[in-house]
Amino acid sequence: MRRRSPTSVSSELMEKGGGKNQHNRLCSAVNESVKLDPAPINPESKTPGFVTYDRIETTRLETTSTSSQKIEKFPFTRALRTVENKSDPCGGRYIYVHDLPSRFNEDMLKECRSLSLWTNMCKFTTDAGMGPPLENVEGVFSNTGWYATNQFAVDVIFSNRMKQYECLTNDSSVAAAIFVPFYAGFDIARYLWGHNVSRRDAASLDLVEWLMKRPEWGIMQGRDHFLVAGRITWDFRRLTDEESDWGNKLLFLPAAKNMSMLVVESSPWNANDFGIPYPTYFHPAKDADVFIWQDRMRKLERKWLFSFAGAPRPDNPKSIRGQIIDQCKKSEMGKLLKVILTRGDQPFDSMLAGCIPVFFHPGSAYTQYTWHLPKNYTTYSVFIPEDDIRKRNVSIEERLSQISPEQVKILRENVINLIPSLIYADPRSKLETLKDAFDVAVQAIIDKVTRLRKNIIEGRTEYDNFVEENSWKYALLEEGQREVGGHEWDPFFSKPKDGNADSGGSSAEAAKNSWKNERRGQS
Repeated sequence: MRRRSPTSVSSELMEKGGGKNQHNRLCSAVNESVKLDPAPINPESKTPGFVTYDRIETTRLETTSTSSQKIEKFPFTRALRTVENKSDPCGGRYIYVHDLPSRFNEDMLKECRSLSLWTNMCKFTTDAGMGPPLENVEGVFSNTGWYATNQFAVDVIFSNRMKQYECLTNDSSVAAAIFVPFYAGFDIARYLWGHNVSRRDAASLDLVEWLMKRPEWGIMQGRDHFLVAGRITWDFRRLTDEESDWGNKLLFLPAAKNMSMLVVESSPWNANDFGIPYPTYFHPAKDADVFIWQDRMRKLERKWLFSFAGAPRPDNPKSIRGQIIDQCKKSEMGKLLKVILTRGDQPFDSMLAGCIPVFFHPGSAYTQYTWHLPKNYTTYSVFIPEDDIRKRNVSIEERLSQISPEQVKILRENVINLIPSLIYADPRSKLETLKDAFDVAVQAIIDKVTRLRKNIIEGRTEYDNFVEENSWKYALLEEGQREVGGHEWDPFFSKPKDGNADSGGSSAEAAKNSWKNERRGQS
């Protein structure tokens, strides 16, 4: 299929604005913190390439002369109109994938030993990024679909899932969004320690330069582009060029600010990153695998009221981990899981196990994963403000024991029903009817770009008086709401007075702790 030569439009496009009773069966996971013939991407690659669905050439659309004249001025008109062709199952859902030079992705996998100082990532990049299959000796898992997946492997998992997306196109003029298969997380992982800022920034600057020379970029100045990084946002938000500062400055590059970047932990104060789930060990190849696991979680006997998995942070005076661990040790209904997890103690593994997550900060999940989790957090989780633990010494056991068995049953069923949208299916296959974390994210990006394009046509912004620092609030708005005000969670998201929340102080330290915990886990 020939690629249409697009024309450029004004760069002034909108951004994101752009007695032990039935209670002991409550398993609450306590979280602190915040089939087509494949063609190779390049001759040396062993992974399947991106194959396209060629059905759009025959699309013929009828519009009124008035609306047609209004829309025809914009180079993304054809993309918007594909949805009007009811005989096209991909109408409004086409994704165009940039054919990046291999230095931006596949070459990193060939040099996999350089991806981590302490972990041999080579084994974790096998099986399309899922890692080696897990043995089910003790019967803990299902017999199939379980892999030793590295928590930072979303880059390659997502890219390989994209190769199975049913609505890929070689014609960028009909694309609802444009995917950039840059392994941003793997790139920065190579250089976080012992490398100067020039080395850390090199690939990001190279990528932006490459993209801006492409005709596809000129259509919306990159605002219809998205990429994925399997790391936390602070790894890409270096505020200064001081060698001691953390990470690279990818997300601060002017061009990158136009793109949408999907990360496993996002910033509450910035508009160009969006949270997607960390990968779990479960990567089902078909719907039946998911249904079997869900049924198993429904029938599982729950022996503990609550449990905590995490390490204490004695060097962090703001951490409440020590108090949580003490409560677990003293409780006859709590269980301390002596497992060291990385920063975030993300809830997805526990939810996969059918446990009801207990959060102490809204930034842990409620404001980050709004694409994948219900906005009404009371339907699937329990919230105990961290100050209740830190200053008021509230008993977690007492608070959870107050929840009725009937409500526990409802919460757990809601959690189990969420499992499909929190996991990444086997990238080499595709679920039949269920939507996994990849599907949810791609549809959210398509919806975002579509709204932006329609707003451009109508000459309006998505929000009134948009303030980027309040980005977390906009993610919580209901459809049709255009402005934010005061919020009960404002105290949780007050930026440090020095203004360096993006890469200095606690944020950079949190990023560094992620690596410290990874190193500790390998020792």
